[in-house]
Amino acid sequence: MMQLEIMLNGEPLSAEIASDALLVDVLRLNGFTGTKEGCGVGVCGVCTVLVNDLPVASCITLAALVEGSQIWTVEGLTAKDENLLNAFVEKEGMQCGICTPGQVVSCYALGLENPKANEEEIREYMSGNLCRCTGYVTITESVRQYLASK
Repeated sequence: MMQLEIMLNGEPLSAEIASDALLVDVLRLNGFTGTKEGCGVGVCGVCTVLVNDLPVASCITLAALVEGSQIWTVEGLTAKDENLLNAFVEKEGMQCGICTPGQVVSCYALGLENPKANEEEIREYMSGNLCRCTGYVTITESVRQYLASK
């Protein structure tokens, strides 16, 4: 066991964790259930969170490796920037909701990295977030609307 100290959604979090605990599990055990686990191998994007403003697959990230980091989940980002969730609601960028938290987090990250992204850049950036319900049109429209609000 070890002590983990992070900033989570702008607030300090101190948690006793196993040395092999995954970040997704630590987040969910601490009530941040918006972060989901999909594939468990870091390729679907469902578990995406920001670690020091970079998108990270929390299902393959050892929590011990983020010691001292700033972590943002979908809950924190949508509270921090109301335009983020509004864009996905207004453009219907979600179907079943499983991939939505990762899509939303990645959208926010793109806004940090390239707020003037064009259609091709949006599709490329978001390609690491898989969705089995949509044809990605509404997701892309949601991202475009969010970026326009920046």
